[in-house]
Amino acid sequence: MSATTAAERMTITSLTPPSTPRLRMESTGSRRTLLDGAWWPRSTDPVAELPGLVLAIDKVRGPVTRLVLATAGWDPHPRRLGIAGRVLRLGYFNSQPVSLLTAICGNERIDLLVVPPNTPDGTADAAMILAATATNLVHAQHILLTVSAPTTRPVHGTDEDAWEGEGGRLRLVPSKAP
Repeated sequence: MSATTAAERMTITSLTPPSTPRLRMESTGSRRTLLDGAWWPRSTDPVAELPGLVLAIDKVRGPVTRLVLATAGWDPHPRRLGIAGRVLRLGYFNSQPVSLLTAICGNERIDLLVVPPNTPDGTADAAMILAATATNLVHAQHILLTVSAPTTRPVHGTDEDAWEGEGGRLRLVPSKAP
């Protein structure tokens, strides 16, 4: 990890109003989930993207006091961000998966999938839905691959169907995208 520059130690405040975040959160706030939801930023600029996200989380779970982000996913790396009259501390770590953002709200931890800005709409939507599902068992770093992977389906109308009925097995083939 490189040395922190003077600019990174300053409190940075965005000069533009916060944008409405593309955010989907699990509604129950259950701690038995892998992820609490997903966020799809429009860029990798934390000064432009984080204020809207923080204000949205504030409304649902209470004031965010700290964010933990991957070093590789953001440019620049301010350590303090002024949002709505308060200063939010940001931590960037090489060990944090690029696809994960952790928000601390009091004693509560909120883990969000971070969908890369250039992700196609359909893939991003599917990833966000999966991440915000209370029964999701896929970790953040595997969700995009999971929703992008081709599914398999049985081949019907072949001799394979008769064989399956006699205790054989189905031959699986990749399904075609809709």
